[in-house]
Amino acid sequence: MSDSQTSSPAKLPPGIAVCGRQDAELARRTHAESPHSYRTPFARDAARILHSKAFRRLAGKTQVFTRLPAESPSDHFRSRLTHTLEVTQIARTLAAALGLNTELAEALALVHDIGHPPFGHAGEQALDHALQAHGLRFDHNLHALRIVTWFEERYAAFRGLNLTLGVREGIVKHSRDYSAAAHPELAEYFLDQFPPLEAQLIDLADEIAYLTADLDDGLDSGILALPQVREAVPLFRGFHDAVLIQYPAAAPKLAVNEAIKRVLNALVTDLLNEVRARVAALGATTLADIRRAPHRLAALSPQLEAERAAAKDFLYDNLYNSPIMEDAHSHATQVVQSLFAALIADPAQLPEDHRAQIPTEGLARTVADYIAGMTDSYIEQAWLRCGGS
Repeated sequence: MSDSQTSSPAKLPPGIAVCGRQDAELARRTHAESPHSYRTPFARDAARILHSKAFRRLAGKTQVFTRLPAESPSDHFRSRLTHTLEVTQIARTLAAALGLNTELAEALALVHDIGHPPFGHAGEQALDHALQAHGLRFDHNLHALRIVTWFEERYAAFRGLNLTLGVREGIVKHSRDYSAAAHPELAEYFLDQFPPLEAQLIDLADEIAYLTADLDDGLDSGILALPQVREAVPLFRGFHDAVLIQYPAAAPKLAVNEAIKRVLNALVTDLLNEVRARVAALGATTLADIRRAPHRLAALSPQLEAERAAAKDFLYDNLYNSPIMEDAHSHATQVVQSLFAALIADPAQLPEDHRAQIPTEGLARTVADYIAGMTDSYIEQAWLRCGGS
């Protein structure tokens, strides 16, 4: 990749960016509100998300792990909150470099993981499995939508955060597409069209953030060994070799940090260049062109996508599903599923505000909503109160 390619400041045609004016379609809210004197609608959304209880709870939710076996929790490993902040930094950078709406990108990055339950992916899988016995599924995107439209209570005039249509659409569609036939309740979110680039970029910013962060945390924890990573992740090895040549006296940890930083930069730069190339090849000049494109336009180049996928496979085999993580995953499954069963058997143990949802949402969904909102420490306490051991 040449210097001219990596440093290109070219922005996309301005008509592609989501309009942030108060009267724009995607700035519309379910409940009409007066314009703010100096903040755009998407900037207000970002602030509402940032000040929500659900956002604060991300500090107490696992990203990959918070502790190693027989050790107390560490302050240095990523939580859902610190991961979210890293995704937000990448998303704003991408949007600014492409001339997109940075405030919308920021709001979507801040909210993208707000629907995750405790215990990371192990907790999400356990909750989904528990719901399947009742003919339901758990989807963290759709749960996030429920959080911002109903569960958050901060305003006297309405339930939820009353976010703009653009942010709500991005919550639903940033990482996947939904069928209108399967989800008629999502009809207002343009299910026959792709989301704006601001939303499409969030999924890639998320991938880049957790790939590089999990290499860092995996090495820092000792679950991953440096020779192992060098052997299996050529993208890392190339940058690590360059760092060792440039800084031969650097401490091993600093050499790793420098290499991971360069991996992140390479992935972000490649994504920028690929989006520009795809938009140019399509001849897109408007948001409508992005929505009606034959495929999503936010993607890595084939070469970097192959390297990213290989690195992700390595992390699944050697970190996420490593033998050292088996006990943590088993414990998460036991806690989530046994607490779910206990609350199904005795709904009186639910808080009053959740019990009030049972007539409209059903018992199983209500219990899942309650569990999904818990932090790691709170679900442990609730499990013990319900007889867990």
